[in-house]
Amino acid sequence: MIGDVIGKPGRKAVAALLPVLRRELALHFVIANGENAAAGRGLTESTAQALFDAGVDVLTSGNHIWDQKEIIPALDEDRPMLRPLNYPPGVPGRGVLTQAGVTVINLQGRTFMPAIDCPFQAADAALERLPDSAVIVVDMHCEATSEKQGMGRYLDGRVAAVVGTHTHVPTADAQLLPGGTAYVTDLGMVGPRDSIIGNEIEPAIQRFLTAMPARFPVAERSPTVQFNSVVIDIDEATGRARSISRVDREYEREGE
Repeated sequence: MIGDVIGKPGRKAVAALLPVLRRELALHFVIANGENAAAGRGLTESTAQALFDAGVDVLTSGNHIWDQKEIIPALDEDRPMLRPLNYPPGVPGRGVLTQAGVTVINLQGRTFMPAIDCPFQAADAALERLPDSAVIVVDMHCEATSEKQGMGRYLDGRVAAVVGTHTHVPTADAQLLPGGTAYVTDLGMVGPRDSIIGNEIEPAIQRFLTAMPARFPVAERSPTVQFNSVVIDIDEATGRARSISRVDREYEREGE
């Protein structure tokens, strides 16, 4: 599973590195969070297709999935793109899908984020409709580390993996929980290394100094793109994980 893909630099890095990693690690299934793939905010049909062409099987998202209006009708089409499950009923798109024997659930936290429906109750409702041995991977798109850890512990033994996204900063806590669920608080990102969470440095610093509204363009001039992900080995017979480990790479943009 690949961390939040940030704009063109992120898409280029996925296109360059993912085919190699699929061969090197003999990957069966690849999930990526794509909610920042279109110029750092949202997803478009063309940016989604670029990630599918690079070898991504399913795209998850989060609160920025609504930022590019053109993608909203596509969320109701039969394409492997998810929005968080716990938006209110009637919202376009879906939060759960099963493909190639893997069920992906996309959730969004509520701490320091929009006050949508409860992700814990949404997870329970989704799991009630799935067999106990199903291979289930959860993207917990969330600001607070405690809420992500809470979801990991809450679902331990019921899903194969709970993997955090949204903060763009990779965490060093990849682990197997006691019930056999793989967990990491945040995958990180596929985005410019010389940046503040993928965006240009100076506007972010000025926002901290002045508290004035500001635009945050993707740090396109960074020569190096960091690629953060984890690889999870899952026992298909039990639906529980055997191992989880970080897979972090760098992509040099020279000669693009």
